[in-house]
Amino acid sequence: MADIEHARGVINEVDEEMAGLFVKRMKAAEEVAAYKKVRGLPILDADREREVIARGAARVPEPYKAYYINFLRCLMEQSRGYQHFLNSGMRVAFSGVEGAFADIAARRIFPDAETTPCADFAAAYKAVEEGKCEVAVLPLENSFNGDVGQVMDLAFFGSLYVHQIRSVEVVQNLIGVPGAAADDVREVISHPQALGQCAEFIRRHGLTVREAVNTAVAAKEVARLGKKEIAAIGSEEAAAAYGLKKLEAHINTAGGNTTRFAVFSAVKKEHSDTDDAFVLLFTVNNEAGSLGRAIDVIGRYGFNLRALKSRPTKKLSWSYYFYAEGEGNIYSLEGQRMLAALKGCCNDLKVLGSFIKE
Repeated sequence: MADIEHARGVINEVDEEMAGLFVKRMKAAEEVAAYKKVRGLPILDADREREVIARGAARVPEPYKAYYINFLRCLMEQSRGYQHFLNSGMRVAFSGVEGAFADIAARRIFPDAETTPCADFAAAYKAVEEGKCEVAVLPLENSFNGDVGQVMDLAFFGSLYVHQIRSVEVVQNLIGVPGAAADDVREVISHPQALGQCAEFIRRHGLTVREAVNTAVAAKEVARLGKKEIAAIGSEEAAAAYGLKKLEAHINTAGGNTTRFAVFSAVKKEHSDTDDAFVLLFTVNNEAGSLGRAIDVIGRYGFNLRALKSRPTKKLSWSYYFYAEGEGNIYSLEGQRMLAALKGCCNDLKVLGSFIKE
């Protein structure tokens, strides 16, 4: 009896110490949650959790090691849950209304956040600049219909930074009022990108088209009109939001239609050793070989250039800025040397974002 009482006494003492340490740990998690909220970072950091488990496992001898690893996993799960709770008030701006693909993307990236609809890309971007929202989720590129130039222009002329880029599959559907059938439809309403993605379907059915600010706005308009002959092209979520039904599914011309969304934040992301992708914005002199020299610098320091796109600066006729996506850690020693060398051949140079690629 004396032995078990002693053991229980030790357990009670340890439990009391652990309760205090647990509170201390959760208070640190509050700081982590606040950091992630302001910078638009996801709660789950898989690399960090692996690091914590590996370091913890090294501290504990057998036969306790496996149990301690499970203990750490449960502890981190509780920490994540608390951070999700704290960040449930995070405000994410997007262009459009409920059910728009940007809304769907925002909810997938930040499942606990409050999404805030904005009239257009510029309004969503400005909502973050003015502090009304912590982050904005805006489309950069569609795999079928190409770049979203307006968003690239906002990135070049604005003050925000990109913290991550995520790909979201875009499934376009023909959606109409209850009681309608696909054969009833004579006109479709949608965003120009969606109309372009479904051009073959539209041509094959001889439909007339009308443009809308985005796919969800189109769905809302179809619901307002209440006519069988007018349908929208958009998501299942947009159909559900406005009381419409899916008349025909997956009408994209190309399968695997994907849009890449960028998460914009007003706070510059701190350097990370795990980042392996970056985006640069720059201009060069309008003279022979100037762009080639910039590209050569990027390759010379061992960085792979995945994409290079040009857009007019709108300041001078026939002057352009360049959007470049690369692979590698731009904050490594070689990355810093590369940036220093680029400053010698670029007039304007901005590191738009550094992050972990998908």
